[in-house]
Amino acid sequence: MTQSNTLLKLRKYLESRTGKAIGDYNMIEDGDTILVCVSGGKDSYTLLAMLMAMQQRAPIKFRLIAMNLDQKQPGFPADILPRYFESLGIEHRIVEADTYSIVKDKIPEGKTTCSLCSRLRRGIIYKTAKELGANKIALGHHRDDMVHTLFLNLLFGGKMKAMPPKLVTDDHAHVVIRPLAYCSENDIAKFARGMEFPIIPCNLCGSQENLQRQKIREMMQDWDKRFPGRTESVMTALQNVVPSHLADNNLFDFRGLTLDTAVEEGDIVFDSPEMPISGSIPIQIGA
Repeated sequence: MTQSNTLLKLRKYLESRTGKAIGDYNMIEDGDTILVCVSGGKDSYTLLAMLMAMQQRAPIKFRLIAMNLDQKQPGFPADILPRYFESLGIEHRIVEADTYSIVKDKIPEGKTTCSLCSRLRRGIIYKTAKELGANKIALGHHRDDMVHTLFLNLLFGGKMKAMPPKLVTDDHAHVVIRPLAYCSENDIAKFARGMEFPIIPCNLCGSQENLQRQKIREMMQDWDKRFPGRTESVMTALQNVVPSHLADNNLFDFRGLTLDTAVEEGDIVFDSPEMPISGSIPIQIGA
């Protein structure tokens, strides 16, 4: 496919952001075998494209195995991804598991399916990675996903917790990496359109507009529209945590605080902060 100069520039930019995230968090090392989870959505297609580009240029050697989980959703075009993988010449594995029927049987009509679906999918991915000898699992979550997860946990879960760029799986058998951590959803969407990826919609959960995550997405879209740069600012904040100015005794010894305790910013917390924007940012999340 002949790519326009605009698309080539966007690709180069995304590759740069992906490479920086990989480097910053040491996501990929020499000899790694990486299971790349490809759902058929714009994010995972972009993830695969970025990792294949990194593989060609990297000074280290690592193996990529693309994986798709066919969850047996009605109407799922099972031929699209195998044909796409073959066109790329990439090693791949298609795993068939009827999680769709399990979710529909266990979750009442109208209730969100994400939690159960995610647990079932995660277990299958871990098992497949183990079978294939993969020590890393790459997921297509991007910067916006990470920021949205922060607010989801903050506003609905009472936790200061986001989606990390790198973590160890629950069974301590694999390392999960998110190479698109520095890439915006908007850029990924533009790239996917330009590349004309054969997008496969998720009919199981894609239409559930009442999800709490969707409310957070709408909130952030509104903020970014009225105050451009909010998502980037929040992402930067995730990388600049000051434990002494929060309230978690596990992160900072408030009980043992004395006049000799070293803190990062001291009493400048009482100074008027320099804000890049003026006015307030109202939070409105519909029921």
